[in-house]
Amino acid sequence: MSFSDLAPKASGTLERASFSGNAREYFGIWIVNVLLTIVTLGIYSAWAKVRRNRYFYGNTVIAGRAFEYHATGKQIFIGRLIVFVFFIVTNILSTIFPPFALIVFLIILVALPWLIQRSLRFSARVTSYRNVRFDFKGTTGGAFVAVLLGSMVASISFGILAPLSSRWVWRYVFNNLRYGDRPFATDPKIGALYRVWILPAALIVIGTLLIVGIGFAAAAATQAMSDTEMLDSMAGFSSIHWGILFVFLAYGLAGLLYRIGVRNVVFSATTLDGKHQLVSDAPRFQYAWVAISNVIVTVLTLSLMRPWAAVRMARFMAIHTGVIVVGDLGEVLSSMEASGSAISAEYLDLEGFDFGF
Repeated sequence: MSFSDLAPKASGTLERASFSGNAREYFGIWIVNVLLTIVTLGIYSAWAKVRRNRYFYGNTVIAGRAFEYHATGKQIFIGRLIVFVFFIVTNILSTIFPPFALIVFLIILVALPWLIQRSLRFSARVTSYRNVRFDFKGTTGGAFVAVLLGSMVASISFGILAPLSSRWVWRYVFNNLRYGDRPFATDPKIGALYRVWILPAALIVIGTLLIVGIGFAAAAATQAMSDTEMLDSMAGFSSIHWGILFVFLAYGLAGLLYRIGVRNVVFSATTLDGKHQLVSDAPRFQYAWVAISNVIVTVLTLSLMRPWAAVRMARFMAIHTGVIVVGDLGEVLSSMEASGSAISAEYLDLEGFDFGF
């Protein structure tokens, strides 16, 4: 699936996104964030998130204009403080009265959908484009069905129904998302989701069979050896270690391929205002290579190349994301900007807190 394949279907103007930031600029922001977070024992992390998001949002450009991030460090800090205090208090009470742990679990189960819904609304409302804020109209019940029930369905089916779960989640997100007063809508086909599921599922099966085989081989070899032989043959277990490493890589690759595959399907099935089509055409293996090599470089440099990795991924995702605008681009954007300006003003005091979801 590519931009060129989708453009004729929408018969409009394709606008690709771009990312204008660079690793050198972001390194200055990142190193200050890290040092201040350490010095303040983590308190500054809320303000660090604001600085980071403002940099990445402000350098993500489409149709000549960048996005903006309006959250404050105080809002994020209060949200995190609420969650932190909750877990401290419940852990103390559970230690004093162990049966209380079950009550805590039930409280979290009931509260989690509400927290997810509030966090999605917060993230939408603190984001703007062309001075028009986004909004999220989803309900707590919708979050329970899409996120919690969907996760349970995917888990108990051993991943076989994961595409169905993904469809529930993304329909909940996009069908409740607004840009000003203009709604997003998505209806990804279950067949398309299963097509991007097949390869990751095969990798999971191969990895699982391999780790079972490694376990049996190791157990058989250990049982057949004496203590002396076992010590002398420790070097031979390097093959087992390589096998385990391969299994983890297979699982990680499966997750990456599935994630980006679902994104491509969902975005390309999403419209804004009923006619303007979102597009995502990120090559799956190229995305996996960028993600995996970023982790390797970050680890080998003791995180010093983390800014480079973050900018590299942001640039990759931006150039593979776009929107096909139907009609005159200037008129469409001006219309959205005009209709959304009044709504934007209402959001200034209603964003709430970021609970970290």
